[in-house]
Amino acid sequence: MPVFTVGRVCVKKDGREKGLKCVIVDEMDENYVLVTGPKNVSGVRRRRVNIDHLTPTDKTVRIRRGASDQDVASALSRSNLVQFVSGAPETTKSEDGNGTEITKK
Repeated sequence: MPVFTVGRVCVKKDGREKGLKCVIVDEMDENYVLVTGPKNVSGVRRRRVNIDHLTPTDKTVRIRRGASDQDVASALSRSNLVQFVSGAPETTKSEDGNGTEITKK
């Protein structure tokens, strides 16, 4: 079963929207998907994204392929995932040379 399917909630790994959550709206080809936050919910605008720049979560919503931002927002509301998607960006921790943990955004 493919991981990057329509309705899957993912976290963006790269770019200016790094750490923000989005929903897959359409599968373009084997390397690219169309995602949306929607922008008024998570801050991610609708755009084409390479799947190497996404981390899938275990959460999904029931939407049709090519759903509008309004349809995605209502599906997130029905699934009680609005707070999960609109929450603070995911951060990763790493250690610098001195053994001190640094939180990266």
